[in-house]
Amino acid sequence: MNFTPVCRVDDILPDTGVAARVGGRHVAVFRIGADRFHAIDNIDPRSGASVLARGLVGNLGDRVVVASPLYKNHFDLTTGECLEAPEQSVYAHAVRVENGHVLVALNHC
Repeated sequence: MNFTPVCRVDDILPDTGVAARVGGRHVAVFRIGADRFHAIDNIDPRSGASVLARGLVGNLGDRVVVASPLYKNHFDLTTGECLEAPEQSVYAHAVRVENGHVLVALNHC
């Protein structure tokens, strides 16, 4: 996998997301708590807008999700699955932290 640095760890407040372009793709990177990171596509499949990084992060049962700010669909941050409409799921991407930087590798693209 080819990891691309997207930002510093401190650039993402806990339980929020930021948008980045990785390999020409819109990616939403989320920081959960102090030290867990997830990345999914940033494009809301229903609207086509690049907005998922701006959604509200929370839990539905044992799943960590983001709610789209437009249509309120919930996306699992681990898998990219859209809980209300699985056909509108997005790709989840690999994330790692090195030397205080968040790096993302695109999956399935």
